[in-house]
Amino acid sequence: MATWKTEAATLCRLSAYTAAAALFTACDAPPPSDDTFLTRAERTEYRETSSYADVVDFLQRAAATSPSVHYTTYGYTNEGRALPLAVVGDVDDPSPASVRGSGKTVVYLQGNIHGGEVCGKEALQMLLRDLLAGRHREWRESMVLLIAPIYNADGNERVTLTNRGRQHGPIGGMGQRPNAQGLDLNRDHMKLDSPEARSVARLLGEYNPQVAVDLHTTNGTRHAYHLTYSPPLHPNTPAGIDGFLRGALLPHVTGEIRDKHGWEYYYYGNAGARGGGERGWYTFDHRPRFNNNYIGLRNRIAILSEAYSYATFEERVLSTLYFVEEILDYVHEHADEVRQVVAEADAASVVGDSLALRAAPERSAAPVDILMGAVVEKTHPLTGRPLLLRADTQYVEPMYEYGTFAPTLRERVPRAYLIPAGLVEILTRLAAHGIALEPAAATPVDVEAFRIDSVRTAERPFQGRNEQSLFGRYERTQVTPAPGDMRARADQPLGRLLFSLVEPQSDDGFANWGFLADRLGVGELYPILRVPGA
Repeated sequence: MATWKTEAATLCRLSAYTAAAALFTACDAPPPSDDTFLTRAERTEYRETSSYADVVDFLQRAAATSPSVHYTTYGYTNEGRALPLAVVGDVDDPSPASVRGSGKTVVYLQGNIHGGEVCGKEALQMLLRDLLAGRHREWRESMVLLIAPIYNADGNERVTLTNRGRQHGPIGGMGQRPNAQGLDLNRDHMKLDSPEARSVARLLGEYNPQVAVDLHTTNGTRHAYHLTYSPPLHPNTPAGIDGFLRGALLPHVTGEIRDKHGWEYYYYGNAGARGGGERGWYTFDHRPRFNNNYIGLRNRIAILSEAYSYATFEERVLSTLYFVEEILDYVHEHADEVRQVVAEADAASVVGDSLALRAAPERSAAPVDILMGAVVEKTHPLTGRPLLLRADTQYVEPMYEYGTFAPTLRERVPRAYLIPAGLVEILTRLAAHGIALEPAAATPVDVEAFRIDSVRTAERPFQGRNEQSLFGRYERTQVTPAPGDMRARADQPLGRLLFSLVEPQSDDGFANWGFLADRLGVGELYPILRVPGA
């Protein structure tokens, strides 16, 4: 059952929507009826979640209703489903050129990267409905929104009643975590093995959003937070972006949620002991295979949210919606600062900087108070299996927090990298990321070549690939680039991403994912060469 507070919030939203229906008559469109833009979750009293067809229909009808909403697609899934996108704002059309030409802050909102984590998908449809009803009209002064509710569309359609085990609803079932290839799309942002990941990389390059929000549902720890969140975790994230999120936006949003809704939000984590160590509050992973870490290395403000799995489905949707609303309010009010932080990150060259290749969690200076909670066991009415429901209790447990990462291996960023013409797959994937490449001049150049001392290969495949770790050292030599060899300069805006992709000892680069396995013998030279800086 929803609490009186969530029921009141829903009624208030629907009343506001009905009252605003007359706004559409000025657009030569008939006012929608009260239930025209109810989501499938709302129509079924949160027993079911939206299908791919539901989402496409919702976005297309929204675009037909309002001139400020444009429907388009931004790529395809492995099974050929077009990925739907609503472009919302004062633009003439949904093209990247029109959005970039608006001069406004562009915000990308993504749901359903995991097909069973459906609260973001529903929340983004509700957000779009609120915008149709005239709420948040001030946002249009400063922002254009890119709303993508259903990223893992193939996984979304693989509904069973037993996906996501003990999560509390929707009882009508939900999709699966991986895509149709069996890949976790939130591990694919560096290797780009899926058409979905390539589609998102292209969207990020063409639309160039300054802010991106990725919406999930959490697993694991029985804590007392309705939602947990994370900024980018890679140590190479621009300091300005990290400071903006940790020092300003996220604390502000947390306070607003507490004041308006009485719910607690906090940094993502799970309570436990790792590697036989002490009990602590551990975040997930720094590597850019994860969406928000990847986008951070693209010099963009990225935020991950995780609605609490054992809250009711309705509360998960609302906690996600509230989170997005408060983020957008803050970005609107600080639009100039947002654009400045991003522009400064793009303009700063990393050439000569000592950046992280690998990293490990670092402990907070002192214990922090974590709000722990409890659950009660319920029974799924259709399967008889146990479900867990959040109990309205909480207690404080002090523990050290492992919410950031410290480099364990560094390397100095060179002026450029030389990529041989024969590495076609590497060149193709660099271009898919948006990395700028240029032909290498056929003149002798001093370079640094990595001599491989040893290679460690994982025995079991992960996400379809056997990961590898290289060990060795750089040595100086001179080469003359061959016809077709390409040069990737590290002083481009995506220099941080380039560094993580092509450095041989990177823990999430092409070498790590096994793209060069047939060329990485002990004593051999790594085929991608470095052009040292001054």
